[in-house]
Amino acid sequence: MSKILFVITGVDHWTLADGTRHPSGFWAEEAVAPYEAFEAAGHEVVVATPGGVVPTVDKGSLAPEVNGGQEAADRIAGALASMTALQRPIKLAEVDLADYAAVFYPGGHGPMEDLAVDTDSGRLLTLALESGKPLGVVCHGPAALLAATKEDGTNAFAGYRVSGFTNAEETQAGLADKAKWLLQDRLVEVGVDFQEGEPWAPKVVVDRNLVTGQNPASSAPLAVELLKKLA
Repeated sequence: MSKILFVITGVDHWTLADGTRHPSGFWAEEAVAPYEAFEAAGHEVVVATPGGVVPTVDKGSLAPEVNGGQEAADRIAGALASMTALQRPIKLAEVDLADYAAVFYPGGHGPMEDLAVDTDSGRLLTLALESGKPLGVVCHGPAALLAATKEDGTNAFAGYRVSGFTNAEETQAGLADKAKWLLQDRLVEVGVDFQEGEPWAPKVVVDRNLVTGQNPASSAPLAVELLKKLA
């Protein structure tokens, strides 16, 4: 059994342009779907967060309307409750990449707040990319890529084809005009070849050992692609 590292945001909010705190954290489906796929394939999931804090789920991601109904929402909540790794995270700064077969970053708006500027995360992402190990990042998770700066000042992911939460999706979610910055814009600024699909439809992009997904619906198919690389 190999270990897969989940790097999850450690915050419970996202600071908007006017300084108000929008309640956030990680998005439930983006953690649950890959977790279940990896565990079913016989892998062990280890969670790491900045400072080793227990991660906060975005309450909005537990709502029936984003999960296809109350029954599905209840199943997601139950699955989260059974993910014991979430309750005992390790400190991101103490992660040794050699201990893991793959690395995965779920989204939620939380990464826009902390992982986007976290040097420990940026260093880990750069090492993971260079190692050739499977690296999966979904939805707002690619905000973490912004902190992956090489010694020459360029971004480690410049030139890579990457998907992530789009400006169109942020606009439809009602938050684009309130944000300090938009993920798609910032990724393009650092040289990423941003791949945009239809809003809310699954889209997974594979470029070398990097597997990225556009939105929550992309998390399950992303897990499938990551597992192919572990086979």
